[in-house]
Amino acid sequence: MRVYDIIFKKREGQPLTKEEIKFIIEGYTIGEIPDYQIAAFLMASFLKELSYEETKNLTKAMLESGDIYDLSDVDGIKVDKHSTGGVGDKVSIPLAPLVASLGVPVPMMSGRGLGHTGGTLDKLESIPGFTTNLSFEQFIDSLKRINVAMIGQSKRIAPADKKLYALRDVTATVDNISLITASIMCKKIAEGADAYVFDVKVGKGAFMRSIRNAKQLASSLINIAELFGKKARAIISNMDQPLGNKIGNALEIEESIELLKGHGPKDLLEVVRELGGIMLFLGDKADSPVTGKEKISDAISSGMGLKKFIKMVENQNGDIRVVDEPGKYLPQAEYTYEVKAESDGWIKELNAKSIGISALILGAGRENKESVIDPGVGVILKKKIGDKVMKNETIAELKYNNDEKLEEAVERFNRAVVISEKSVAKYQLIFDRI
Repeated sequence: MRVYDIIFKKREGQPLTKEEIKFIIEGYTIGEIPDYQIAAFLMASFLKELSYEETKNLTKAMLESGDIYDLSDVDGIKVDKHSTGGVGDKVSIPLAPLVASLGVPVPMMSGRGLGHTGGTLDKLESIPGFTTNLSFEQFIDSLKRINVAMIGQSKRIAPADKKLYALRDVTATVDNISLITASIMCKKIAEGADAYVFDVKVGKGAFMRSIRNAKQLASSLINIAELFGKKARAIISNMDQPLGNKIGNALEIEESIELLKGHGPKDLLEVVRELGGIMLFLGDKADSPVTGKEKISDAISSGMGLKKFIKMVENQNGDIRVVDEPGKYLPQAEYTYEVKAESDGWIKELNAKSIGISALILGAGRENKESVIDPGVGVILKKKIGDKVMKNETIAELKYNNDEKLEEAVERFNRAVVISEKSVAKYQLIFDRI
């Protein structure tokens, strides 16, 4: 086989065979095929689109470029959750211990933040001492003993995806449903879970901007999961405004703890209950997602989820004192700036992307992979869409340590806010279930 022929074939809209896809992925992973030819292959695949069969074969080739975890020694149906990313999306942090406390093993492999979206690993590592770098043996041991582990992606998991994604990022081939599906699923399947629930975000702060495209991605993820013998479901959730009230690494740990204590914001609780109910259903610990949601509520009110969170933090070398005294043991910003409403009215818009960028400017996120995160900084929302506000009332607090970029962060936040003279319709959080 020749790379040129494979590129030409795809450019002409013809389906590629399993062998052709394997050849091109293997060759690129080991360095035998140059970037410029893979860039052409990606653009041909972007423009002519891949069938489900081609997407499956691309996923398989990327999966087989590295290690595949075998979790068969862990009893029960292992269930994981994946979010396509957003602002204030700390769902995984309370969700994993809640589901684990109800008998479902949760092997969760998460990522880091880049740009306006936050990363679960960065949030967890704002807990002093917490390590996400567990060996495979430690990962298995954690699942056997406490039903949960939250780790980072091993360098040996799907190395082809890491190379391909870096190239997609600079060749305008990121936003393609087949390429996104293969990128997500090769890592998820390598992790070894039996079932998955996907939280596909849509809106101003999400990767998907239309409900139609979000549904297409959700269906694609589910179909590929099932082609690999895995059970899967998805929800389509709104990311026009940030999820919860706190944006920033330690701030989001604090809000996750608040939720586990029964005091979390309603929108965050709604998504946690929705996803948790599905996970319990897929894990055979609830006879329906609705019953599962009720069990998640019970695990919060009884304190079971909080106890499991403490065990997880302790197991991964974190300081459990953050649970009782987060203000003392989590990183804190030194200064606070209050953003005031410029008029009376109702909050019509809180653009999630602009707010995420505001937090990034303060130091809560990464502009590039070399950026150093300040775990204590971020944004605390005092108002959400639909809330009534008076002129000069505080809409948000910006938490910061360095005032050099405060003005830029404030300006970016102000761009996010629209106040209406008329009352605003209720914010719809979950659009669909797939």
